[in-house]
Amino acid sequence: MPTLFTRIIQGEIPSDRVWEDDLCVAFRDIHPTAPVHVLVVPRKELTRLDQMTTDDEPLLGHLMHVAVKVAKQEGLTDFRTVVNTGAGAGQSVFHLHVHVIGGRSLSWPPG
Repeated sequence: MPTLFTRIIQGEIPSDRVWEDDLCVAFRDIHPTAPVHVLVVPRKELTRLDQMTTDDEPLLGHLMHVAVKVAKQEGLTDFRTVVNTGAGAGQSVFHLHVHVIGGRSLSWPPG
């Protein structure tokens, strides 16, 4: 069964796309945690970061490079990239994705 993100990539579910190429799609998160919150999602269905193989290394590099391009496109000079791996880490859609978050102070630890 295709994931929510696969259905978005295939155009079955509308999204606010900000980037698209042959390897990935980036779109605005529908539940943003900051003024800018974009998800960079590979077209290849990968469930979790820890299930990637050596063959997937170039794809992960591409996702991170696109994350930087999206951040710049959105006018961010300071931003956070996050990859949640597993439900206990906050992953709610089991299709690997990179969060690009910014547009407000993101101090750590939060508080």
